[in-house]
Amino acid sequence: MDFEPAPEVAGAPAMVVLALDIGGTQIRAAAILPDGALLGRRAAPTPVAEGAEAIYRACTELLHGVADDLPAEVRARVAAIGISSMGPVDPWRGVVVDPPNVPSLRDAPLADEMEARLGVPAFLDRDTNVAALAESWLGAARGCRDFLYVTVSTGLGGAVVHHGRLMLGPDGTAGELGHVTLMMDGGPRCGCGGAGHLEGIAAGAGLAAQAQEEAARGGSAFLRARADLAPLTARDVAEGELAGDRTCRLLMERARRAFAVACVGWVDAFNPELIVVGGTLAERQGERWLGAARAAVESSAFRAPAARVKIVPAQFGDDVGLVGAWPLVAQRRGDPVWREKRPGRSHGASPGGRAARATPDAARAD
Repeated sequence: MDFEPAPEVAGAPAMVVLALDIGGTQIRAAAILPDGALLGRRAAPTPVAEGAEAIYRACTELLHGVADDLPAEVRARVAAIGISSMGPVDPWRGVVVDPPNVPSLRDAPLADEMEARLGVPAFLDRDTNVAALAESWLGAARGCRDFLYVTVSTGLGGAVVHHGRLMLGPDGTAGELGHVTLMMDGGPRCGCGGAGHLEGIAAGAGLAAQAQEEAARGGSAFLRARADLAPLTARDVAEGELAGDRTCRLLMERARRAFAVACVGWVDAFNPELIVVGGTLAERQGERWLGAARAAVESSAFRAPAARVKIVPAQFGDDVGLVGAWPLVAQRRGDPVWREKRPGRSHGASPGGRAARATPDAARAD
């Protein structure tokens, strides 16, 4: 069933957005109202092993289910689809480029597919960029024009907002903060294949891999016992630390220290007002995680940016990728640079030299 797109200009107060959040394990969908409220939230496993068409079908079914449950007057105000996806992506063309955990979506024209199947315009960006939009719109970074958003969960990703605009870079990959190299001589292997990256040291998948190695070599009785029951996770490492296991303590201390050292570099490089930290691992660690970062910045970063920056927890949890769909659409709907399909186009800083605003008050980048 197709929709008749709402006639309002992008960002109009009455606009309703269908939100789609695609991850390596789960797809979420909802309708987002202009005040950020979610209606009809649904979720389903991501059919990774079944290929791209199965993923498209799952997304379509979820979005139709959300829309079918909306009151008629709300459904009539649906203007577009906002999509949050694992990266890297090409946000201008709406293409998922090369997701390491879902190879079937390599070079997948996800926005085009959703637009064709639902009958309304669709806009896509990397999940961390969409999360930054949510936090800027209604969350911990509301009113802030220079901030970093970082998520520490299974992976470790980020987004950079400068002068109220998302920093995208010529290929849309700017802000991949988890892939900064902290260890020059090897180190844990990252999911991208590199060694010594922050993500490989401090994110959930990296901690799980390190724990598995320690259990295999007999370095921790706690981890060895857990590994006999099920594959190890970052939660096992965190619980082992609390139980007094030395190996788990060293792994968690290194993870917190790696994140803190990275924060020092980000503060010096970007001079942000805020570093907003989300993700399940960071949330569960709480002040143990954030406090270590604050202390490192205070002691090691340049004095002026260290005195200015605040490191704060994100306001939104699992639904951040859904909430951010509304400002994503509000910025981009009606501006052709976000869906150009001309072959051989050179992006530059972004199409036409324009950048993406991080707040929904701009219906068009200028």
